[in-house]
Amino acid sequence: MDWSVIVEYKDLFIRGLFYTTVLTIGAVFTGLVIGLSLGLMRLSKKRLIYVPAKLYIDVFRGTPLLLQILFIHLALLPAVTKDLLGLNSPDAILSGFVALSLNAGAYIAEIFRGGIQSIEKGQTEAARSLGMSHSQAMRHIILPQAFKRMLPPLGNEFIALLKDSSLVSVIAVNDLIYAAQTTAKVTWERWAPYITAGVLYFILTYLLSRVVFWLEKRYSTEEER
Repeated sequence: MDWSVIVEYKDLFIRGLFYTTVLTIGAVFTGLVIGLSLGLMRLSKKRLIYVPAKLYIDVFRGTPLLLQILFIHLALLPAVTKDLLGLNSPDAILSGFVALSLNAGAYIAEIFRGGIQSIEKGQTEAARSLGMSHSQAMRHIILPQAFKRMLPPLGNEFIALLKDSSLVSVIAVNDLIYAAQTTAKVTWERWAPYITAGVLYFILTYLLSRVVFWLEKRYSTEEER
């Protein structure tokens, strides 16, 4: 096992670590916005609002993420960018970001829906009796309580998203897996590049899990007060 190849190609791994982190963070925040919107739409009693959200969630949860990445990069975004920007092919990083964000939004939507539905209906009725509108009750009463219950599944989703981001290497995004594959192909050294990528993924997932644990502990401490 020749570890010198990691030193030789360290810039490639640093770039891969950067893109993996940026893609994950960007997809997490965008997925939260999409997920909250879809989760609230799923709770609507109006079919014109409920049905599109359910269809979106079913499609993205029912198809492989790899297929979604390929479809968005090779079919959807090329059509959009060519018509709007005159570009023949979209940037691979943009395609990866869009695919990860849309996929995460579908899973996060169900987490939001479940979290909101876990709050007793009496909470909403009490808020309305105090003169709050439905949106005010949702923003000030329901969502803060639901968020505390949603932290564990949201943390699991974020960790899964970090690991699933490795799939964007299939469209040549310079992430950690791409760095390991490139190093292995050029140097014919198999063990060191993939072990290095695995260790870096483990460090990222461990740090993310500690952040989620800290948030859970903080909110539980506030509840005790």
